[in-house]
Amino acid sequence: MKIYKLPAEYSNPAILFDMDNTLYTHDEYAKTQIDLPVKRLAQLKGKTFEQMNDEVSQYRKKWAEDHGGQTVSLSNALLAFGVSMEENIRWRDELFRPEDYLAPDNQLRCVLKVLESRFCLAVVTNNTVSVAVRTLSVLGVHGLLEKIVGLDTVKLSKPDKIHFLKAAELCGTPVQQCISVGDRYDIDIALPLEMGMGGILVDNVEDVYKLPDLFASGNVI
Repeated sequence: MKIYKLPAEYSNPAILFDMDNTLYTHDEYAKTQIDLPVKRLAQLKGKTFEQMNDEVSQYRKKWAEDHGGQTVSLSNALLAFGVSMEENIRWRDELFRPEDYLAPDNQLRCVLKVLESRFCLAVVTNNTVSVAVRTLSVLGVHGLLEKIVGLDTVKLSKPDKIHFLKAAELCGTPVQQCISVGDRYDIDIALPLEMGMGGILVDNVEDVYKLPDLFASGNVI
């Protein structure tokens, strides 16, 4: 975990969670979320998965080189291959099956119940709202995370200010009192920091488990 910034005041604070690889850790499921859209694209292009995967990987590598090492999301990368955001949204709803990989996380539920007593909790994800609801339901925490900004909410992929502004609006919280929590600095943390939000980079869900103790510290809140 790396804490980049925390709000100076907490009269009406909010935590904006990334979902995938933040609220759960499952390498196999994470891999399918990259492989399955690329397989669908390969079918449409008449190429093998290996060929298509190499092309997408090379595009993302070149994009990073041209943008100071930043990361481009898969959704934004697929735009360069002619996959519209609307089509990408349909693919995700059709292909992703969190039910096949994830299970209830009682520790996460306990952590979120502690946090909700002091923060408005929201999810900001590059997955669709439908996939987010299914994921959170499998984890057993949807009732604690009902404010969701997804790919189909704004028809744009993170990072974009609109995602975080919309989540702050759903919480009724000033931007300066929001904290973005996620596993990718370029996607989840850098832009919120520019917007005046707090930012916490996590390595996995184990770091999320530590948040109540972090915020209970007299040095933090």
